Amino acid sequence: MEHTTLHLLYSRFIYKFLWDIGAVPKKCGPEPYKKRTCHGMVLGEGWVKMSKSKGNIINPDQVIKEHGTDTLRIYELFMGPFDQTIAWDTKGVKGVRRFLEKVWNLSDQFISINEYKSQHKSAAIKKLLHKTIKKVSEDIETMKFNTAVSAMMEFTNSWQKDILEIRKEDFENFLKVLSLFAPHLIEELWEKSGHKNSIFLETWPKYDPKLIEEQIITFIIQVNGRVRGKIEIEAGITEEKAKKLALSEEKIKKWVGGKEIKKIIFVPNKLINIVI
Repeated sequence: MEHTTLHLLYSRFIYKFLWDIGAVPKKCGPEPYKKRTCHGMVLGEGWVKMSKSKGNIINPDQVIKEHGTDTLRIYELFMGPFDQTIAWDTKGVKGVRRFLEKVWNLSDQFISINEYKSQHKSAAIKKLLHKTIKKVSEDIETMKFNTAVSAMMEFTNSWQKDILEIRKEDFENFLKVLSLFAPHLIEELWEKSGHKNSIFLETWPKYDPKLIEEQIITFIIQVNGRVRGKIEIEAGITEEKAKKLALSEEKIKKWVGGKEIKKIIFVPNKLINIVI
């Protein structure tokens, strides 16, 4: 991080020189980069800079030896926002290892049970999976890897409550999503589940927008721009119904009762603002 500015200056200076003398094709444009993505520094435990003199350097080979390559990969992505400075935490490494062990154990049990096809399947776990696919897909594009990992951890915790409450197709879609983060572990599970070809030859799973729609939402009621109440309502409610419900609330009557309503501002599935 501390060297980034100078390196960018050097590379841009050289590119600009090559552009000026006509050594760069015109189709490339006058600037060398379309986007800059810079990761934050990784500090030692206790938020101090890593250095050989302090003896707090983290040797990745040692982490891999103790916890595995996939653990190191995921921890580096999970430890914090990609572009922010964050301190190394050995407890966090162990936490990621436990997460991967949980995935392995759940998957291993699921694969070993032959009669799962005839079992009842939970609509809730399927809905959560599709939310997870959406979250991970979007977070990868915006490089929010830590929240993508968090979403997969949340799904695994829900799945753990009942291993059989997931269909084989959904189980395999979860493996596909996690495979980018833990390729070695997931490739092994993919083979154990009966596949002969690599999981990385599969297409990325798509989520069903209808499944991730919230049926009940928390709707905010404002009076003159200030929050005066919240109600639980069905998603997709009309402005007229939202207005009637809002004005029927005792808390809102206190602020609006007997006063002239000048305007209603309605934001679907979010809030209604009553201007008096």
